Amino acid sequence: MAKALIPIRDWLLLWGDRFAPVLTFAALIAIWEAACRIFDIPRFLLPSPSYIVVGAMDQTVATWAANIWATVKIAFMGYILAIVVSIPISVGLALSRFLSRTVYPLLVVIHSTPVVAIAPIIIVVMGTSALPRVFITFLITFFPIVVTTTAGLMATPQELIELSRSLRATRAREVLHIRLPYALPYIFSALKISSTLAIVGAVVAEFIAAERGLGYFIELQTSFLKINQGFAALVLLVTISLCFFQVIGLIQKTFAPWSLPKKQ
Repeated sequence: MAKALIPIRDWLLLWGDRFAPVLTFAALIAIWEAACRIFDIPRFLLPSPSYIVVGAMDQTVATWAANIWATVKIAFMGYILAIVVSIPISVGLALSRFLSRTVYPLLVVIHSTPVVAIAPIIIVVMGTSALPRVFITFLITFFPIVVTTTAGLMATPQELIELSRSLRATRAREVLHIRLPYALPYIFSALKISSTLAIVGAVVAEFIAAERGLGYFIELQTSFLKINQGFAALVLLVTISLCFFQVIGLIQKTFAPWSLPKKQ
């Protein structure tokens, strides 16, 4: 009898571990709903989950789709631009001591500058098209990629570098065949972090100047005290951010599974 209970216990532990995040999230939603009803919290301060669902249904599918697409498009464009710019900069920083001493401090200064503070200036300089919103997203997204990728490139074992040089490999082959493959775990970690920051950058840009997008929608609806619709847009933003993160994880698992962290 005791032996029969062991597989059942293992099965329960397995499924409990697998569904723990979902159950925790469901419990938090239930507590939120109950607190709003028990303490009679005003809806314009903190809407209950059920009221947020009502707010989401007050808008048409076309309205949601248009705003989602506007945000995703800006986030994706800024994210791709950050990758295209950051990887070559990281290679230069890893290979050149001169660039690391001159360019890296400049990048730190740029990253330390509050983007929200300079966003209106960017809008004035670049206009009200999609370009300034993409640039703002790029500014928020690129720095983690540069820092983490550079660290990965410089963490390549010196023995491998010396071996490639003894075989008279060019710098390009050294980077492509040794440094970049070794740095892939670092690169994918940076890409996962920046994928969520891309959504943040797009929303910040939409707060400053936009006519469509989930950030613009939140600002518009909250100005009319339609807090439940603002929360509905926020839920969609979190969902999109999680999807971005999962897509990068899926790409890593598909094309570079060896770069995944080893399970203990």
